Amino acid sequence: MTGQLRTRGGATGTLTDDELVGFVQTALTAEDIDGASVCVIVPDATRSCPLPLLLSTVHNALAGRARSVTVLVALGTHAPMSEDELARHLGYRPGELDTTYPGLRVRNHAWWDPDTFSSLGHISAERVAELSDGLLAQEVDVRLNRAVVEHDVALVVGPVFPHEVVGFSGGNKYFFPGVAGPEIIDVSHWIGALISSMEIIGTRGGTPVRALIDEAAKLIPARRLALCLVVESGTGAVHAAAFGSPEAAWAAAAEVSARTHVRYLPEPVRRVISLVPTKYDDMWTAAKGFYKVEPVVADGGEVILVAPHVRHFSAMHPEIDEIGYHCRAYFTGQWERFQRLPWGVLAHSTHLRGAGTWDPVVGERCRVQVTLATRIPKPAVRAANLGYLDPDAVDLDALAAEPGTLVVSNAGEVLYRLA
Repeated sequence: MTGQLRTRGGATGTLTDDELVGFVQTALTAEDIDGASVCVIVPDATRSCPLPLLLSTVHNALAGRARSVTVLVALGTHAPMSEDELARHLGYRPGELDTTYPGLRVRNHAWWDPDTFSSLGHISAERVAELSDGLLAQEVDVRLNRAVVEHDVALVVGPVFPHEVVGFSGGNKYFFPGVAGPEIIDVSHWIGALISSMEIIGTRGGTPVRALIDEAAKLIPARRLALCLVVESGTGAVHAAAFGSPEAAWAAAAEVSARTHVRYLPEPVRRVISLVPTKYDDMWTAAKGFYKVEPVVADGGEVILVAPHVRHFSAMHPEIDEIGYHCRAYFTGQWERFQRLPWGVLAHSTHLRGAGTWDPVVGERCRVQVTLATRIPKPAVRAANLGYLDPDAVDLDALAAEPGTLVVSNAGEVLYRLA
């Protein structure tokens, strides 16, 4: 029976490489892939994942069986990866892809190029309203990277973590927004913003955004499979693996992630210092250092994002330089001013600024202060409605010694919540 759910591992301990390789080989051997073309959708470098080991195993399992294999990097709307970055990410020497992975093709998801996409159909405004619990009634064109559409099998390979838009990442999220067109990215992310990051992040089971992307995935003509991993943040060690349909494999992995990637505190803290790793190279991605800790910060508290390697808000989304960072009510209360902008950008803005209120008399009042210790110039940071701290002047030991302070290393993947 193809697509059968298979699982290995759990929330405690990690799998050995041999255990993981054996699991993947067994799962793929059982699939009817002979003579099929396979598109393997993988994450970019912003996710902890032992991708070279996984890709090598998948390639070996498909060699001599699949007619062709294409790896598609699910950028969403992140910056494209260079040849050197792809080589390091996927486990081959630059310029020697065919030596390590004979016959394999590798593509960035070129989301900026309209020719990238194939339209799968539409989801009606009425259906979007139903799926979003009435938050939004907007027809959406479901466009997807044509590489997925033109292959017989679409195999997702990637980790599952708590996520600020959908609850937990993984599964069909690798299609939408991973390799999707801007229309469904904007609609899904704005629904997430209307719910709010702090409410949806780490939510088990179905969420309105998950319901929308699962609905969109039904339109994909390729046979969909997924290898979902629960990966130890920052190390690449694998706690658990699940293989099957994207829906079933994701659900199994998300249950483990909920026990592995969530830390509970007994009471709120006044300040969080998030030490952001270099894999997040702009504020568009480094903002995860805020998303994952917002729930434990007391009203009036502060989150300091320490990321001296970050030099700009987003190279791919210049609109953020125009609007800055604001709470949800700032945009919904002035919708006529902002609705022309990409809703995904508006959603990102609200996610980093967090909860707050706005009215035309009092103005904007945000629940917590967000301070950047980055290389983004001070005038730009202030203009974006954020606090500034010189990264060279940050005394981590002194800040950490102050009462009510939490220091989070490798921030961005593990979620902090109140018990």
